[in-house]
Amino acid sequence: MRLDEANQLLEPGYLPFEAGFIRLEDGQLHVAARTTMVGCKGSMIDWWFSYLQTTEQYKWWHPKDHVWCEWDGERGTGRYIGGTNYAHEYVGGKLMKLKINFREPSDYLDTSQFSEAGVSTAVCARTGVLDASVWAGHVIHIVRDTDYGCEMRSRFWMGDFDPPEIASTREARLKLLPDRLGWDLLKHCHEEMGYLAAFLPKLYAKENK
Repeated sequence: MRLDEANQLLEPGYLPFEAGFIRLEDGQLHVAARTTMVGCKGSMIDWWFSYLQTTEQYKWWHPKDHVWCEWDGERGTGRYIGGTNYAHEYVGGKLMKLKINFREPSDYLDTSQFSEAGVSTAVCARTGVLDASVWAGHVIHIVRDTDYGCEMRSRFWMGDFDPPEIASTREARLKLLPDRLGWDLLKHCHEEMGYLAAFLPKLYAKENK
């Protein structure tokens, strides 16, 4: 699935590809993960991204891989779109220094279909290198509430560079983004969302009495 085909995620049920990674024709890596989150709801996921601020909180999300974070943007207002999370985290044993700029879901998806599709929230972002004026990918976490809590379907598109001359050909993207990154990102996503599901219901209840 190309990024411009992301509205397929609003179709009923599941797509043939829901977990793993594939290589797109232009060399981009497309990674898919699906996480069952017992006791959580989309509203809690939305709240978490507006709450997260400190390194301590970031380490709750993945005690092993998450190292440091700061936030540039609104905190405590219920809004995170437009803000940027700066983070150091290990993915596949490699320390990555990242920036994640949160975007409006309507930048990627037809939000008018959310209600009919059962989507309770969607978290969308542009990702890049922290210490450089470089953007490298996109992420969409799309959430559907269920009778047990919710499910999160996460999608990453790695290799859409800005500025594009960093890797403007398939060969250049293959060199910069090896297949191993796909597996490592899939594993990291499953683990961090699993950790989040374990503590989020209790934290949300505590902070929203």
